[in-house]
Amino acid sequence: MLPQTLVPYIGLAAAFVTTFCWLPQAIRIIRTRDTRAISLPAYGAFAAGIALWLVYGIALGDLPLILSNTVTLGLQLVIVGLKIRYG
Repeated sequence: MLPQTLVPYIGLAAAFVTTFCWLPQAIRIIRTRDTRAISLPAYGAFAAGIALWLVYGIALGDLPLILSNTVTLGLQLVIVGLKIRYG
């Protein structure tokens, strides 16, 4: 069992990693404008799921959920928008 003092830090680390893992993908697409390997349905569905997590976080008033999902949704919308623009 984990010490309860570590649980919030593990949650913050998970939020950080799963949020910012999309940054390299977004940067690559912005630089190359190559979206051929990106699945619009998959990224669209993921963005919709993140939007739902954001609503859930807002409903709970959970700041880590709100912040991480706001940033993740922003990155996903950039990727989806570029996929729609560049094909």
